[in-house]
Amino acid sequence: MIIDFKNIDYLKQGNSRQQSAYAVLVKHQVFEKLEKYSPLLTGTIPIEIDLPESDLDIICQCTDHREFEGFLKKHFGKEKDFSLTTATQNGMDTTVAIFKLDNFEIEIFGQNLPTEKQNAYRHMIIEHRLILKKGSDFRQAIIELKSKGLKTEPAFAKLLGIKGDPYVELLKLEDNLNWKHESK
Repeated sequence: MIIDFKNIDYLKQGNSRQQSAYAVLVKHQVFEKLEKYSPLLTGTIPIEIDLPESDLDIICQCTDHREFEGFLKKHFGKEKDFSLTTATQNGMDTTVAIFKLDNFEIEIFGQNLPTEKQNAYRHMIIEHRLILKKGSDFRQAIIELKSKGLKTEPAFAKLLGIKGDPYVELLKLEDNLNWKHESK
């Protein structure tokens, strides 16, 4: 089933972890607060390959990192274990806030790039399509590799026999996996 990942409502009908994630995000109005930054939930929880310690990754588009830092401090700075960094990642300024809300670690990631074009979203869409194409045994094998310490993209690369940088090589599969409709 193809999911519209641009709206977190799909989490309501998901597994228990997805439903818990939805409840926390709604309770704390995370997406409402971040609305002007075009937030998207990415990572492993949306595509059901998460581990118990997996966090909620939210990507945002920000054009002014100082303003974004101030916004994050104002709205989330009092949350448990709050930390904030801005650094250059792959040649692009990136601001990351990490904190805890209830039983989830939240990571908010901002770059001056539309969220749908950010690698976290692109990787998740590719991984979701691969899981749909290859089935539940493939999903289980990914989770098993992750539980043994492999990160998500390297786990996919290993199972697919992809050589080189898994973060770069997975993106090369994007055109082959494109589907016209992104709705449920």
